[in-house]
Amino acid sequence: MNNNNSDNNTAEKDETEKRLDEAELAEKLGQSVSQNAKHLIHCLTIIGQIEGHYVLSEQNKTTKYEHIIPALVAIEQDRSVEGLMIILNTVGGDVEAGLAIAELIAGMKTPTVSLVVGGGHSIGVPLAVSAKTSFIVPSASMTIHPVRMNGTVLGVPQTLSYFDKMQDRILNFVTNNSNVREEEMRRLMMNTQELVLDVGSIVEGEKAVEIGLIDHIGGLSDAMECLYEMIENGEKRYE
Repeated sequence: MNNNNSDNNTAEKDETEKRLDEAELAEKLGQSVSQNAKHLIHCLTIIGQIEGHYVLSEQNKTTKYEHIIPALVAIEQDRSVEGLMIILNTVGGDVEAGLAIAELIAGMKTPTVSLVVGGGHSIGVPLAVSAKTSFIVPSASMTIHPVRMNGTVLGVPQTLSYFDKMQDRILNFVTNNSNVREEEMRRLMMNTQELVLDVGSIVEGEKAVEIGLIDHIGGLSDAMECLYEMIENGEKRYE
C-alpha cells in the first residue's frame, strides 16, 4: 500500500515538474511543445531584435542567440520531436548571430516550416528562408536593405570590403535556400526610391511569394498542415 502511494506521489511530482518546465519554456524563451496533438511539434518564436555578442537595453524585445542555438541542437537530437514550427516577427539585429541561427535551421534533418507574421526585417529574411518550407501571411512584409553597422566606422577601403563580403554571405544564403534570383535581391536591396532615409525595399506577402523569396501565402493552419504532410510523407530523421 505504501509503495502504491509512493509511486502515485512520484508520478504526480513528475507531471507537476513537467508542466512547470513547459510554462518556463514558453514564458522565458518563447518556445512551446504541443503534447496532445496529431504530431509532436516544437514551436520556436523569433521576435524583436536578434541579440548577438552585445546585450541590448531592457526596453528592447529581443531573441537571444545563446537561447536559440542550444534549443535547436536539443530539437534535432530529440527523437520524440517530429517537426519544428518557426514563427517570425523580427526587426533584424545582429547579422552574424542571425545568420548563424539560419544556418543551423537549414542544416537540420527535422522537418521545418517557417511562418512570417508582422514582418521579417533585414536578417529576418535568411531566417525565414532557412526552413524547408516558408509561409507568409498576406499582411506581413519583408524588409530588404544592405548590411549596416552602428557605432564608429573607419572610413577605409577595408571597411567597405568587409561590408561587401558580409552582404555576399547573406545573398548567397538567401538565394541558395529560396527561389529568388540574385539580381532581383540586389535590385531590391539597393533601391533608393522606397524607404525614407534608407536604401532598400519593403516586399509585402504576395510579392514575396511572386519573386520566389517565400514559398507560400498562408496562415497558421496552412503552415501546420504543411508540416504534418512533411512528417507523414517520411521526411524524418534517423532513417
